[in-house]
Amino acid sequence: MYFEECGNPQGVPVIFLHGGPGSGCSPKHRQFFDPKICRAVLFDQRGCGRSGAENLLFKNDTAHLIHDMERLRKHLNIDKWLVIGGSWGGGLALAYACEHPEAFSGAVLRNTFLCRPSDLKWFFQDSKQFMPDAWEKLVEHIPDKFHDNICQYLCVHILEADKETALKLAQSWNTWENALLQRSFAGAPASPSSTQEADKLIDKYKIQSHYLQNLCFFPEEGLLPHLSSIQNTQIALLQGRLDWVCRPESSWDIHHNIPHSRLQWVESAGHGIFETPMVDCMVSTIHSCVASLQKTKSN
Repeated sequence: MYFEECGNPQGVPVIFLHGGPGSGCSPKHRQFFDPKICRAVLFDQRGCGRSGAENLLFKNDTAHLIHDMERLRKHLNIDKWLVIGGSWGGGLALAYACEHPEAFSGAVLRNTFLCRPSDLKWFFQDSKQFMPDAWEKLVEHIPDKFHDNICQYLCVHILEADKETALKLAQSWNTWENALLQRSFAGAPASPSSTQEADKLIDKYKIQSHYLQNLCFFPEEGLLPHLSSIQNTQIALLQGRLDWVCRPESSWDIHHNIPHSRLQWVESAGHGIFETPMVDCMVSTIHSCVASLQKTKSN
């Protein structure tokens, strides 16, 4: 498992959870943390980014990711840490908080993905009302009879089909995801420029397929009924009003299941973590939470 630390070794411990499932961290993610007061830990989840795996999906589930986080926390001799997560990383953060409240000092969660059946239906089907041209490109290689269950078709075929078919479907999925993310569509992007790039794209969507098929390995009833166990910690929820990937309703539902949480609407932002309004909001919110924890610690 790859991880890195940045900032002040004596600062408030913070862990960053990337999205996906199947994505990874990048140097740009460091910009959210004030190096004077944060001890920021960034890690690539199993099979993602620089965390290599010979068998991509072996023991790759939410329980094992939570176990990895705990191993990492203990390895770094951290008592408690502030958890920062967006999209899938937000859902993972909540699952971690329910499992290990003793190690959880609070959270900043952006555009959280809860992986309910309705969330998947929204992403693959209902959101076509915003991007009908991009959606038509998505289903180009999917038989009509599966248009009511696009997620299942893509997941099964990316995991089980030959490499050529898997790549074609992964590209379609990636194009659709980017269209919703950017709220614009300029046609399908160019094909991967190398075998390595193609393999990386397939691997990303194999992991995502594995998780979505299993509703992210969350409890059968979902995460919401378990959130009442998260108490006495600061929970900041940030939600882009223009998010077409993860419905704003999800953050609203989390807010109502964690009564002491604070929900901030980011009016001119969508789903993207690097959209300027969201960057500004995340930086200020994380700084505020870290400063509060720093003050509590000094008292």
